[in-house]
Amino acid sequence: MSDIQVLIIGGGAMGVSLAYHLGKAGWSDVVLTEKNDLTHGSTWHAAGLCTHFAHNPTIQELRATSVRLYRDILPEETGQSCGFHPTGAMRITRNPDRMDEFRHVAGLSDFTGYPLEVLTPERVAELHPLARLDGLRGGIYEPDDGHVDPTLATQAMAEGAKARGVTILRQNPVTSIRREGGHWHVETPKATFRTRHLVNAAGTWGWEVGRMMGLNIPSVPVLHQYLVTDTVPAVAERIAQGLPELPIIRDPEESWYVRQERDGLILGPYEREAQVWSVDGVPPGFGAELLPPDLDRVEHIVEAAMARIPALGDGGVKSVINGPITFSPDANPLIGPAHGVENGWLLTGSSMGVMEGGGAGWFLAHWMTHGAPPMDALAVDSRRFGPWADRDYRVAKAIECFGLQFGVHYPFEERPAGRCLRLSPLHDRMLARGAVMGAAHGWERPNWFSGTPGEAARESFQRTNWFAPVARECEAVTTRVALADLSVFSKFEVTGPGTADFLDTLGANRPPAPGRVGLIHALTPAGGVAAEFTVARLAEDAAYLTSAAAAEEMDFDLLATHAAKHEVRLRNVTEELGVIGLMGPKSRVVLGALTDADLGPGFPWLSVREITVADRPVRALRVSYLGELGWELHALTADLPTLFDALEEAGQPHGLGFYGAYAANSMRLEKGYRGWGGDLTTERTPEEAGLGSLICAEGREFTGREALLERMQCPDRWEMVLLEVESGTLDPFYAHPVRHAGQPVGIITSGAHGHRTNRTLALAYLRRRGLRDGLSVDILGQSFAARVLDRPPFDPDNTRLRS
Repeated sequence: MSDIQVLIIGGGAMGVSLAYHLGKAGWSDVVLTEKNDLTHGSTWHAAGLCTHFAHNPTIQELRATSVRLYRDILPEETGQSCGFHPTGAMRITRNPDRMDEFRHVAGLSDFTGYPLEVLTPERVAELHPLARLDGLRGGIYEPDDGHVDPTLATQAMAEGAKARGVTILRQNPVTSIRREGGHWHVETPKATFRTRHLVNAAGTWGWEVGRMMGLNIPSVPVLHQYLVTDTVPAVAERIAQGLPELPIIRDPEESWYVRQERDGLILGPYEREAQVWSVDGVPPGFGAELLPPDLDRVEHIVEAAMARIPALGDGGVKSVINGPITFSPDANPLIGPAHGVENGWLLTGSSMGVMEGGGAGWFLAHWMTHGAPPMDALAVDSRRFGPWADRDYRVAKAIECFGLQFGVHYPFEERPAGRCLRLSPLHDRMLARGAVMGAAHGWERPNWFSGTPGEAARESFQRTNWFAPVARECEAVTTRVALADLSVFSKFEVTGPGTADFLDTLGANRPPAPGRVGLIHALTPAGGVAAEFTVARLAEDAAYLTSAAAAEEMDFDLLATHAAKHEVRLRNVTEELGVIGLMGPKSRVVLGALTDADLGPGFPWLSVREITVADRPVRALRVSYLGELGWELHALTADLPTLFDALEEAGQPHGLGFYGAYAANSMRLEKGYRGWGGDLTTERTPEEAGLGSLICAEGREFTGREALLERMQCPDRWEMVLLEVESGTLDPFYAHPVRHAGQPVGIITSGAHGHRTNRTLALAYLRRRGLRDGLSVDILGQSFAARVLDRPPFDPDNTRLRS
């Protein structure tokens, strides 16, 4: 048996990149084992596309890091070319919403340092003279994009890894995996390994390797095919004239991409109805073979591409490549710790292969080395899916993601596949009262309430049909009283004699006293915000913690690791308990009609009481994310319908309404409240986020303490500010650049119109602290003046909360 530190299963671009980057980080005893030969995972990506276009900064950095690695770093370090062609790339469109999307991504990219050019049709013609302009509104150009030879890139990374002591075993499939004595025991034909860390980078085989690890990997192989033409005369003529290689061109509406391949072209279509393959396991004899072509499935897309680029029809089809690529339920890779498994890691599920592979390996190597990711990981963290992501879900979402590979990515986008997996006991009641639902970590939750039966959200980058209904919801909360179903919260109970120490060492803030409620931010080793917990102290030896729905698996892992150091019992009670929000100036009157509990001075703001409401036991927290008098009522799921009916009946004489997630977002911004996952991430400390009042480091120990204190003294640390944006009817949402003297100095993390104050508001990080004058915000390519608010515009003294 071989004792090693890390075993990587999978020899595609992602696995080999991890081996390379772990070697660079100084890890010893690293072994990569591959079922076939290296690059099998990249064979289906021989188009080798590389791009900087992304809606999320982390995804963009994975892709940009890959480009730098293939273009600059590996050739210099290894002397081997990766076959990178710096052609640039463009996306074209006939769709006005798509142009809004392009302008939005261009704004984000300007801030991140990868500027993109929004194109007119005339500029499209300059860059790609073979494209017809019929009906085009414009496009976007990515000047640093190109394409790479996946085999050369993977081999170069492998050489770099071996030069740093990494062992690579080819033709060596894993036959069994078990966890024993704090180590992973992995059997292969060539050796049996006992390893501390095990990484599933198996790509197409990721689901099977995951099953051997005791995990459900939410990924599905989907067949993708592309055509390679013979010589295209127009391309050959350009080569003869010494003209540069044509940029990659994509038409998202017609769902295809085209790039130059020597004197011919490659055409890659994405059909709307994807064909999944080997969902329950790859055939044992399958290696790196291609599958038979099936051009009938994509004939209409090929015809559309030829209409846009007629030269495609001038070259015969030389070959058709058809093979599986792996899709996760949201088409982003699965990177990071495996849920509930010590030292088990995932690096799989990428539909982009070599495009993200180089950066993905860097990302996970940093995470394994430093105990935290180099950037916010929410978009890629493998734990963003839970056990509810079953076979039907992953298949439905893979088909949807493939078909929408080139779909418009709207803000607040809700996709229809894989829904209704986790339902609150109030789900039907919410629908009956006009709720328009959204998805949150498998749950259905009300986004807003429509007065028109069957109405759905109209997607847009601008104000849409839920703007006025959300205004009505805010008015109900502010002037009367409103109910919300908040059952999607992640919920945990901690009990035992070690509870006090558990809480005191959990994060940056001191824990609340028994009977009180407080916020604690658990930190990464680098001092960034890993989690935000609302902590209700039930007793000296008992606490109840709630957090964001999307953080359930991540937060449970964090709490379980922490609990192992203390004499406590940790339980995930997310599905045992439901939550009703009762908010507004009339909330005390409504609740008082159903309980004998003291709701006045004996139940102050930021306190918790176990009370009886409508003859049902309720854990009542006097907290409000909206800035109004109100309570969160936590109760057994079986009791929730009875509670809701009683509250609704008691509230009707007071003009009771309902509110959803969009209204909550608007109202919390009027209070300047930060939100986990957007405003609060692992990249920024709570002090940078403006939460210095929630940091109590003196005399306490907690993860990230020293890094936090050090970063608090750095003059170049960032600063979060609340902005009022003079943008008229165009509201910010996220990822808009903030400018000063024309230069990008910040980024908006969340925004909305505040209906109570009639102000358009946004939270933003500034890279330069102290900037107050001359700020502006770019929204969809338009510039609007912005000013920093020193105090929240709604009830800055918390009079309503304390009433």
